[in-house]
Amino acid sequence: MTRYTIIGAGAVGAGLAAQFELSGISYALVGRGAQIGHVKKHGLSYQRPSGRRQIPLNAFDLADPPELTPSDILLLTVKSQDALDALAFWSWRAVSEAEGGAAANLPLVTFQNGLATEAFALRTFARVYGASILTPSRFTETGKVIAGGDPQVGVVTVGRFPRGHDETSERIAVDLNRAGYLAETSADIRRWKSAKLLHNVKNALELFDGPANLRSLIGEALVNEARQVLEAAGYRLASPSERTIDISGWSVAQNSGIEVGQQSTWQSFTRGASSEVDFLNGEIVLLGRLHDIPAPYNEAVQTLVGRLAHQGGFSSPVPLDAIRSLADRPRRGIDAGLIETA
Repeated sequence: MTRYTIIGAGAVGAGLAAQFELSGISYALVGRGAQIGHVKKHGLSYQRPSGRRQIPLNAFDLADPPELTPSDILLLTVKSQDALDALAFWSWRAVSEAEGGAAANLPLVTFQNGLATEAFALRTFARVYGASILTPSRFTETGKVIAGGDPQVGVVTVGRFPRGHDETSERIAVDLNRAGYLAETSADIRRWKSAKLLHNVKNALELFDGPANLRSLIGEALVNEARQVLEAAGYRLASPSERTIDISGWSVAQNSGIEVGQQSTWQSFTRGASSEVDFLNGEIVLLGRLHDIPAPYNEAVQTLVGRLAHQGGFSSPVPLDAIRSLADRPRRGIDAGLIETA
């Protein structure tokens, strides 16, 4: 019987574990720090639109992880900035009754935002599957996760990386549907991951404060830059009309505990966790530099949020106008004139 080993006990990982527990799907949740310690001792306080429950989970500290078996599927649910360390830890772990480590024997599913993790994983894991997930969730308190999607927890698209689908991706989608998600497979998961990045480049704006019209203008600039850069890099962005599942009845429930303007990036800074922005806006900056496409607004957001992270704390929002001021400054590449003034 398939067991899902979930690597990372944040909003996505703990939410998956809770849904698997409630659905009778075999799993093991592996994490570290105060969150996993609390969950092991007290269970997870899991809030859905239907109410809150205290759910005991099959949880393990990273210092003493479960033994891997050939029937395991690894779900990597840590944030992008933590993925490389997690891959280094799990790639060479032994698998019982199998020659070689996990990377040679087990499939790995990447749930990260951005475009970097799948390539990282493919350096060691022979079978990598990308997952693009839409799930309105909140994790700001140790031991507590709110999942506000209704009636399903979230929407997941999964496919073999870099392309294709097979029995494993189909099995994962079936199990996710059974666990309360709207799940589908795709033969070109890169298109779905890159399309989601268009939304993710605006995540960091929740750390900024200013007029609604300026927020809208900057958000539009971030998305337009991202689209131009991704297309220059050869990405063909997936369209919602291509979905094979009907998500028209899915929404964020009112009064579910999910607050507008307090999503994943804001939550990370509120918890004092590390920043994912280098793999969101920073991905656009990287691809722009590789393909000689300026992305001054994404670069400005990455720079300002990087400064916040370096300060080690987030006490008050940064003025939105700081983004525009930085983005509109004259810029130089390695050679004078390589990047034009925005």
